[in-house]
Amino acid sequence: MADFYSSICISSVKATVLELFGIEKAEPDAEANGIILKQNGGKKIDRAVIYNPDAVALWLYMKYTDKFTDAAVCSDLALPMLSVMPSVTPVCFGSMYSGVMPEVHGIRKYEKPVLRVETLFDRMIAEGKKCAICSTEGDSISKIFLERKMDYFIYDTPEEVNAKAFELMEKDEHDLIVIYNGDYDGKMHRCGPEGETALEHLDMNVAFYKSMVEKIKECYKSKRVFYGFCPDHGCHEIDGGLGSHGLDCEDDMNVIHFYGFKSEEE
Repeated sequence: MADFYSSICISSVKATVLELFGIEKAEPDAEANGIILKQNGGKKIDRAVIYNPDAVALWLYMKYTDKFTDAAVCSDLALPMLSVMPSVTPVCFGSMYSGVMPEVHGIRKYEKPVLRVETLFDRMIAEGKKCAICSTEGDSISKIFLERKMDYFIYDTPEEVNAKAFELMEKDEHDLIVIYNGDYDGKMHRCGPEGETALEHLDMNVAFYKSMVEKIKECYKSKRVFYGFCPDHGCHEIDGGLGSHGLDCEDDMNVIHFYGFKSEEE
């Protein structure tokens, strides 16, 4: 059986969000954009909230589908997506939020320099939009998008990150909020992708996403909101029962993204 690689790259996220805000038209052959825009019915969004759990592979969704029930129920779409090489966190988020491949944005290994290419955040800021990143200290999203006129909320634990994101939603002062949780990835490296502790944190990631969607519906009255569950890369087991990623293989390259919309009436 031939290897399966998704046809939709994670680099499409930037263009999708910009078109949903009415800032910039995506390329007409952008497959993900077409699927998501069709689901949205051509309407313009008012807010976007993107959740980035780390290392949630497509094969996890396929093998442990029941663990993703809440994510599927509160979303409008579940899309297999393709990561970039090398499939490590700073490289992947660099592509997700810049819309270009690693050879263009410049991060091509596990390092965390500040990106100098145009990103989703730069385009939003140029249009007078207010952006925020909520992340754990030292992780890629807390590093590679610095030095921009936006708000950064960096904490020691995912619990603090998530609580701050909820506070920002309640205040409704930001057009785009990006939330990063790296706990499944961290546990996966230590006990394997299917280790008991790792799977507990996968459950926590899905539970947070469900609560995030509920919070969106509570806080953004009379606004149309785009939201997503958008991992960066997958993972695989290595010798010793540990977990890893970074290879050009199905397990590392294919991820699952969930997307949804809150309507003005909800």
